[in-house]
Amino acid sequence: MQTLVLLVLSCASAVSAHGYIERVTVNGQNYNGYNPAIGPWQPDQNSVAWPYGATDLGFVAPNALGGSQIACHRDSRNAQLYATVAAGSEIILKWNTWPDSHKGPIFDYLAPCNGECSSVNKDSLRFFKIAQRGQISLGPGGGTPGRWAPDELLSNGMQWRVRIPNNLKPGNYVLRHEILALHSAYSVGGAQFYPQCINIRVTGSGSATPSGVPASQLYTQNHPGVVYSIYDDNRNPTYQMPGPAVVNI
Repeated sequence: MQTLVLLVLSCASAVSAHGYIERVTVNGQNYNGYNPAIGPWQPDQNSVAWPYGATDLGFVAPNALGGSQIACHRDSRNAQLYATVAAGSEIILKWNTWPDSHKGPIFDYLAPCNGECSSVNKDSLRFFKIAQRGQISLGPGGGTPGRWAPDELLSNGMQWRVRIPNNLKPGNYVLRHEILALHSAYSVGGAQFYPQCINIRVTGSGSATPSGVPASQLYTQNHPGVVYSIYDDNRNPTYQMPGPAVVNI
């Protein structure tokens, strides 16, 4: 018992700096997120979010961008439940915490499962970007970063709103929500990717079926939006969003 307590305390200390999506809300209906920090002893969390193995609440490193880890985080596996959402409506993603030093863009993607998301091979998913938010205002200089999307997350009570496109074809999709932290991204290999995936069942009468790409093709580790100094953004005011353009549907 003492060993278990020490393990829990050790994990809590290690993960205190980063967060995870603890709740998903659609039209007033709440769904459980997934806490990877307790995953080893509580693997079934009755969650619509994909479980993943980053018990340290850590990140996917740039040298893993060409593999399957970047899809839904390290050692991810399919969620068995869905959040139901009508096309054109909002999903509210509630993080438990996020460090204010970890600035960068926030992305939202969708990928059709073409069947059940609970059993789809994540390497077969083709993601298209539905929203992105990056640099909001420049820093004052002197090494002080400006305002970025995670600052809005913090000021909004750790809630992030994602609108599902109006004309999206009904079906089962994986919603891929991601924060790219740039606080150490001033050189190649320093960026930190925090993707999380959620199963959603989209209803409506839309017909749009945008094409997408595998997660392993979303980014390259030397893209100027992946290698970027937030501490010099007043001298480099044009931030280039990595990944594909947002679809217009």
